Amino acid sequence: MINVIRVANTLFYIYSLETQKTMNHSFRIFFTLVCALYYSACMAQVSNTDNSWKFFIEPYVMFPNMNGETGIRNLPAVEVDASAGDIFSKLQFGAMLYMEAQNDKWAITSDLLYMDLEQDVAPTALINSGAASAKQLGYELAGLYRLAPFLETGLGLRLNNINSELEIVRNTVGGGTESLSASLSRTWIDPILIARATADVNNKWLFTFRGDFGGFGIGSDFTWQAQGYVGYRFSKLFQTSVGYRIIGIDYDKGSSEDRFRYDMNTFGPNIRLGFNL
Repeated sequence: MINVIRVANTLFYIYSLETQKTMNHSFRIFFTLVCALYYSACMAQVSNTDNSWKFFIEPYVMFPNMNGETGIRNLPAVEVDASAGDIFSKLQFGAMLYMEAQNDKWAITSDLLYMDLEQDVAPTALINSGAASAKQLGYELAGLYRLAPFLETGLGLRLNNINSELEIVRNTVGGGTESLSASLSRTWIDPILIARATADVNNKWLFTFRGDFGGFGIGSDFTWQAQGYVGYRFSKLFQTSVGYRIIGIDYDKGSSEDRFRYDMNTFGPNIRLGFNL
């Protein structure tokens, strides 16, 4: 088990080297502290040979798209509308790593995700055309308590770092157009309430539904998430699952040149590879 933790620590070290240029200083500090606390807890459990804690690592990919409204600085707010076919015609990419430590009653979960999203702007009477993009780096740390064999509830914190860019062609009086662009980055933390339902059929087929909501004006005005997965366990070590995930964020802060509005649903299919340690 100690070797596994060392491998995971190495993965996080490599990740930090690759992304340190895009993270601001406060996020790097937060990320380092969370990793240190999480693995300190894991090491403490490993040192106790009488405990019944189990560990789970699950890298996965998400193929995301966007639907909602965004506004940056003094640019007019624009609508982003993705149809189901856009998932494949304008395919973007997301890479994630999920980890969990659990016993019969408690679970500590960790979810790290990076998404690079882009979608066309929906034309209006004011907007001729355009494109909105967002690079989203998020980290969630949560604790869950088992209320029943199939049901857990808990609390968590989700950190969001979003770098949003907007390019639009605006209609002008007289029938002309003008091109406008802007970019802005924001980092904030949302408290969330979580519920998770699971089922294990014949120790082979796995079913999971997880939902959460939060923000409460502390970070986002409101945020929510829903995930559903069907999986298959090939052995005690390895399992895989496929499913769908929707993340909703309604964030609107600042004014004029400091304005940042991101009222967006991000959604898409997931493919996950899990390792039970």
